[in-house]
Amino acid sequence: MCGSEKKIYIVGMGPGREDMMTGQALAVLDRADLIVGYTAYIRLLGDRFAGKETFSTPMRQEQDRCRYCFAQAREGRRVALICSGDAGVYGLASLMLEIGEDYPDVELEIVPGITAAVSGAALLGAPINHDFCVISLSDQLTDAAVIERRLRAAAEGDFVIVLYNPQSRTRRGYLKKACQIIEQTAGPDRACGWTRCIGREGTQTGTCTLRELQDVPADMFTTVFIGNASTFIAGGRLVTRRGYHV
Repeated sequence: MCGSEKKIYIVGMGPGREDMMTGQALAVLDRADLIVGYTAYIRLLGDRFAGKETFSTPMRQEQDRCRYCFAQAREGRRVALICSGDAGVYGLASLMLEIGEDYPDVELEIVPGITAAVSGAALLGAPINHDFCVISLSDQLTDAAVIERRLRAAAEGDFVIVLYNPQSRTRRGYLKKACQIIEQTAGPDRACGWTRCIGREGTQTGTCTLRELQDVPADMFTTVFIGNASTFIAGGRLVTRRGYHV
C-alpha cells in the first residue's frame, strides 16, 4: 500500500511465532508494503506474510538495513522493520532514532514486543517477580570491562539477573566467567535457570545452581536467569519471592 505517508514501524516480533506477537504487531505487518529485517528473523515470519515483499541483511549490516528503510519510506512505502523480542531491548529502535535525525521527514513508530526475559521467565516459573536487570554478555558493541563491572554491581545489589547472548561459537567461556564473577557475591548454590529457543521448535528449559550453570552448553538462542537471595526452585519451577508472608 503506497501513498504520501512517510513512516516506518519498528516492530518487536517476540520470539517470532505468530501467536506470541502482539495484536498491534500483527496488524502493522499485515498493512506493511515492505518488511525489512535480519535474515533469520524474516524466515521466522511464517506463512501469514509469505506474500509480502521482504528485504534482509546478515549480522553486522544493521546500519545498511536501517538506512534502506528510510530510503523506501521516502518513496511513500509503508515499511516495517522487524526485531526479535522487543525492538527497544537490544534491538534497532535506538539506532533508527539516531539515524532518523538525518531523515526529519520520516515518522517512526515503535511497536513493542515480548522480550526473552519475559517469555523465558514464563517458561521457567516466576523468576523476575521482583527487581531484576538484563545484561548482555556480547562484547561486540560493549567493552568487556564494562560488562564485568555491571555483573558485579547487579550481584552486589541482589538483583535477579537475566543474561542475553551468553556465548557463541566465537565467544567461548563467557557464561562461565560471568557465573564466577557473580558467585563471588552470591555463592555457588544460588538458584538459576535457562531457556533455549523460546517459542520455537526445540524449546528447552532447565533449572540448576549457579555453580552448575557454568557448564550449561549455552548459545545465542539461550537466555539465562540467575536468582537473587530469595529465589528458590519448587517443583522444577524457578520462583522469586515478592515478599508476601505465606
